[in-house]
Amino acid sequence: MSRPRLGVLISGRGSNLKAIIDAIAAKRLDAEIAIVISNVADAPGLEHARAAGIETEVISHRGHASREDYDRVLVRALQARGVVLVCLAGFMRLLSPAFVDAFPNRILNIHPSLLPKYPGRHPQQQALDDGATVSGATVHFVNKNLDAGPIVLQREVAVRPGDTADTLAERILAVEHALYPEAIRQVLEEGGSG
Repeated sequence: MSRPRLGVLISGRGSNLKAIIDAIAAKRLDAEIAIVISNVADAPGLEHARAAGIETEVISHRGHASREDYDRVLVRALQARGVVLVCLAGFMRLLSPAFVDAFPNRILNIHPSLLPKYPGRHPQQQALDDGATVSGATVHFVNKNLDAGPIVLQREVAVRPGDTADTLAERILAVEHALYPEAIRQVLEEGGSG
Protein backbone atom coordinates (compact mmCIF):
# COMPACT_ATOMS: atom_id res chain seq x y z
CA MET A 1 0.00 0.00 0.00
CA SER A 2 1.38 3.41 -0.90
CA ARG A 3 2.05 5.90 1.84
CA PRO A 4 0.10 9.15 2.06
CA ARG A 5 1.77 11.92 0.08
CA LEU A 6 2.50 15.21 1.83
CA GLY A 7 3.23 18.58 0.28
CA VAL A 8 5.22 20.95 2.48
CA LEU A 9 5.28 24.71 1.92
CA ILE A 10 8.13 26.77 3.39
CA SER A 11 9.57 30.27 3.20
CA GLY A 12 12.59 30.07 5.49
CA ARG A 13 14.90 27.82 7.49
CA GLY A 14 12.61 24.78 7.39
CA SER A 15 13.26 23.42 10.88
CA ASN A 16 9.74 21.95 11.09
CA LEU A 17 10.23 20.45 7.61
CA LYS A 18 13.41 18.81 8.95
CA ALA A 19 11.45 17.46 11.93
CA ILE A 20 8.91 15.90 9.54
CA ILE A 21 11.69 14.41 7.38
CA ASP A 22 13.35 12.97 10.50
CA ALA A 23 10.07 11.52 11.80
CA ILE A 24 9.49 9.75 8.48
CA ALA A 25 13.07 8.43 8.43
CA ALA A 26 12.68 7.15 12.01
CA LYS A 27 9.37 5.48 11.04
CA ARG A 28 7.43 7.57 13.58
CA LEU A 29 5.39 8.93 10.69
CA ASP A 30 4.14 6.70 7.88
CA ALA A 31 4.03 9.17 5.02
CA GLU A 32 6.06 10.42 2.09
CA ILE A 33 6.90 14.02 1.26
CA ALA A 34 6.04 14.32 -2.42
CA ILE A 35 7.31 17.87 -2.81
CA VAL A 36 8.61 20.84 -0.87
CA ILE A 37 7.64 24.20 -2.36
CA SER A 38 9.12 27.53 -1.32
CA ASN A 39 8.10 31.00 -2.39
CA VAL A 40 11.66 32.16 -1.59
CA ALA A 41 14.45 30.93 -3.89
CA ASP A 42 17.18 30.92 -1.25
CA ALA A 43 15.11 29.50 1.63
CA PRO A 44 17.58 27.44 3.70
CA GLY A 45 14.92 24.78 4.26
CA LEU A 46 15.16 23.70 0.63
CA GLU A 47 18.53 22.13 1.48
CA HIS A 48 16.87 19.82 4.05
CA ALA A 49 14.62 18.49 1.31
CA ARG A 50 17.40 18.15 -1.26
CA ALA A 51 19.62 16.33 1.24
CA ALA A 52 16.79 13.83 1.79
CA GLY A 53 16.24 13.33 -1.94
CA ILE A 54 12.87 15.10 -1.91
CA GLU A 55 11.70 17.05 -4.95
CA THR A 56 11.78 20.81 -4.47
CA GLU A 57 10.28 23.64 -6.43
CA VAL A 58 10.53 27.39 -6.04
CA ILE A 59 7.34 29.19 -7.01
CA SER A 60 7.74 32.88 -6.34
CA HIS A 61 4.66 34.80 -5.28
CA ARG A 62 5.87 37.75 -7.34
CA GLY A 63 4.60 38.32 -10.87
CA HIS A 64 1.10 36.93 -10.39
CA ALA A 65 -1.96 39.05 -11.06
CA SER A 66 -3.49 38.20 -7.68
CA ARG A 67 -3.06 36.10 -4.56
CA GLU A 68 -5.64 33.70 -6.01
CA ASP A 69 -3.67 33.31 -9.25
CA TYR A 70 -0.54 32.46 -7.26
CA ASP A 71 -2.43 30.00 -5.07
CA ARG A 72 -3.88 28.25 -8.13
CA VAL A 73 -0.32 27.64 -9.38
CA LEU A 74 0.56 26.12 -5.99
CA VAL A 75 -2.57 23.96 -6.03
CA ARG A 76 -1.75 22.60 -9.51
CA ALA A 77 1.81 21.74 -8.43
CA LEU A 78 0.55 19.88 -5.34
CA GLN A 79 -2.28 18.09 -7.11
CA ALA A 80 0.05 16.99 -9.92
CA ARG A 81 2.04 15.06 -7.32
CA GLY A 82 -0.94 13.40 -5.65
CA VAL A 83 -0.63 15.33 -2.40
CA VAL A 84 -3.32 14.37 0.13
CA LEU A 85 -2.22 16.63 3.01
CA VAL A 86 -0.58 20.05 2.79
CA CYS A 87 1.70 21.04 5.68
CA LEU A 88 2.64 24.68 6.16
CA ALA A 89 6.05 24.84 7.81
CA GLY A 90 6.95 28.49 8.10
CA PHE A 91 5.19 29.45 4.87
CA MET A 92 4.85 33.20 5.25
CA ARG A 93 1.87 33.73 2.97
CA LEU A 94 -1.82 33.95 3.74
CA LEU A 95 -3.73 31.39 1.71
CA SER A 96 -6.67 32.53 -0.38
CA PRO A 97 -10.03 30.75 -0.54
CA ALA A 98 -8.88 29.32 -3.90
CA PHE A 99 -6.21 27.31 -2.06
CA VAL A 100 -8.27 26.42 1.01
CA ASP A 101 -11.17 25.21 -1.14
CA ALA A 102 -8.85 22.96 -3.15
CA PHE A 103 -7.74 21.07 -0.01
CA PRO A 104 -10.71 21.17 2.38
CA ASN A 105 -9.72 19.93 5.85
CA ARG A 106 -6.40 18.84 4.36
CA ILE A 107 -4.13 21.78 5.21
CA LEU A 108 -2.21 21.88 8.49
CA ASN A 109 -0.30 24.75 10.05
CA ILE A 110 1.80 25.03 13.17
CA HIS A 111 1.62 28.20 15.22
CA PRO A 112 3.78 29.20 18.21
CA SER A 113 1.01 29.94 20.71
CA LEU A 114 -1.89 28.20 22.36
CA LEU A 115 -4.55 29.25 19.91
CA PRO A 116 -6.99 30.93 19.99
CA LYS A 117 -4.64 33.13 22.05
CA TYR A 118 -2.11 35.22 20.12
CA PRO A 119 -2.88 34.53 16.46
CA GLY A 120 -0.94 36.20 13.68
CA ARG A 121 2.55 37.62 13.85
CA HIS A 122 4.86 37.83 16.88
CA PRO A 123 2.84 35.59 19.21
CA GLN A 124 5.73 35.17 21.63
CA GLN A 125 5.94 38.93 22.14
CA GLN A 126 2.15 39.07 22.44
CA ALA A 127 2.33 36.48 25.24
CA LEU A 128 5.06 38.43 27.06
CA ASP A 129 3.21 41.72 26.67
CA ASP A 130 0.10 40.06 28.10
CA GLY A 131 1.97 38.76 31.16
CA ALA A 132 1.16 35.15 30.24
CA THR A 133 2.72 32.43 32.38
CA VAL A 134 2.09 29.75 29.74
CA SER A 135 2.42 29.75 25.97
CA GLY A 136 3.02 26.86 23.63
CA ALA A 137 2.44 25.47 20.16
CA THR A 138 -0.68 24.54 18.21
CA VAL A 139 -1.17 22.43 15.11
CA HIS A 140 -4.45 23.32 13.46
CA PHE A 141 -6.37 22.90 10.25
CA VAL A 142 -6.26 25.94 7.98
CA ASN A 143 -9.51 27.58 7.04
CA LYS A 144 -10.32 30.94 5.50
CA ASN A 145 -9.64 32.83 8.76
CA LEU A 146 -6.13 33.47 10.08
CA ASP A 147 -5.05 30.89 12.69
CA ALA A 148 -8.69 30.02 13.38
CA GLY A 149 -9.16 26.48 12.03
CA PRO A 150 -9.97 23.46 14.21
CA ILE A 151 -7.17 22.52 16.59
CA VAL A 152 -5.50 19.13 16.15
CA LEU A 153 -2.93 19.18 18.98
CA GLN A 154 -1.47 21.66 21.44
CA ARG A 155 1.41 21.55 23.88
CA GLU A 156 2.18 24.03 26.64
CA VAL A 157 5.49 25.77 27.24
CA ALA A 158 6.05 27.70 30.47
CA VAL A 159 6.93 31.37 30.20
CA ARG A 160 9.94 31.89 32.46
CA PRO A 161 10.86 35.04 34.36
CA GLY A 162 13.25 37.05 32.22
CA ASP A 163 12.14 35.42 28.97
CA THR A 164 12.50 37.44 25.81
CA ALA A 165 10.53 36.79 22.64
CA ASP A 166 13.63 34.99 21.31
CA THR A 167 14.20 32.70 24.31
CA LEU A 168 10.52 31.80 24.46
CA ALA A 169 10.43 31.21 20.70
CA GLU A 170 13.43 28.87 20.95
CA ARG A 171 11.76 26.68 23.59
CA ILE A 172 8.45 26.66 21.71
CA LEU A 173 10.24 25.65 18.50
CA ALA A 174 11.74 22.59 20.22
CA VAL A 175 8.20 21.55 21.20
CA GLU A 176 6.94 22.20 17.66
CA HIS A 177 9.48 19.74 16.25
CA ALA A 178 7.91 16.89 18.24
CA LEU A 179 4.32 18.11 17.98
CA TYR A 180 4.02 18.60 14.20
CA PRO A 181 4.90 15.04 13.10
CA GLU A 182 2.64 13.68 15.86
CA ALA A 183 -0.27 15.82 14.64
CA ILE A 184 0.30 14.80 11.00
CA ARG A 185 0.27 11.14 12.02
CA GLN A 186 -2.97 11.65 13.96
CA VAL A 187 -4.67 13.41 11.05
CA LEU A 188 -3.61 10.74 8.56
CA GLU A 189 -4.82 7.96 10.87
CA GLU A 190 -8.17 9.73 11.29
CA GLY A 191 -8.60 10.19 7.54
CA GLY A 192 -7.31 13.74 7.07
CA SER A 193 -10.28 15.86 7.98
CA GLY A 194 -11.13 18.17 10.82
